[in-house]
Amino acid sequence: MLESHIRAERGKKEILLMTHIVLGYPSFEEGFQIIEAMVEAGVDLMELQIPFSEPIADGPVILRANQAALANGATVEKCVDFAQRVARTFDIPFLFMSYYNILFQYGLDRFAAFMARAGLKGAIVPDLPPEEGEDYLRIMADHRLAPVFIFSPSTPDTRLRSIAACSKGFVYCVARKGVTGSDTRFTGELESYIERCRRATHLPLALGFGVKDKRDVDFLRSKVDIAVIGTQTIRLVDKEGVGGRRMRRWRLGLI
Repeated sequence: MLESHIRAERGKKEILLMTHIVLGYPSFEEGFQIIEAMVEAGVDLMELQIPFSEPIADGPVILRANQAALANGATVEKCVDFAQRVARTFDIPFLFMSYYNILFQYGLDRFAAFMARAGLKGAIVPDLPPEEGEDYLRIMADHRLAPVFIFSPSTPDTRLRSIAACSKGFVYCVARKGVTGSDTRFTGELESYIERCRRATHLPLALGFGVKDKRDVDFLRSKVDIAVIGTQTIRLVDKEGVGGRRMRRWRLGLI
């Protein structure tokens, strides 16, 4: 199970690293090379985003990657085939990230059955509140997959606990209001929010939205279990290219 894997790996490291790519960007083959470089560099788990025309949680960098992937012909079928390939090639957990319309149109049971067959560990669906996800939760449980839900700084404590009760694997804590890619202040206020998250759940915590560099990751060490680097991963690819020097030298906590 995803939670037990995270706890086992967390016992070996102060913090784990999860990165994020948009499937089909810059292309599927280049995406495979990016994943290969990340795994070789020590990334512990990865989000594979199925591109969507209206990714409401994402800022301009990831939005542009979604649009480019769709313009280049990325489809759900191509994404699921690619995900199966990488999950069977690399020995780290992979999760899908996308929006509920994708799962609904594909068919919840069909989507979950594919994930289970392919070896994916779960999914992050940021626009699906738990109370509207009864079918999703049941089907994910049937296939022994982790539905990862989201905490935010404005979420009341009682709501944090109810969200946690529906989550499996880990909980994704967004560091601030708004979309991905903007600056986040790594201060005592963020630390207080993380403490609230810790009190709300026994599950491992991941934190993303604005994690950019080693200083940010160092701030999160011992506070959360997983640091999530999404937008900055795509910026690195855009700037350096798949075979760029910094991509080849990529290391845990150092971009």
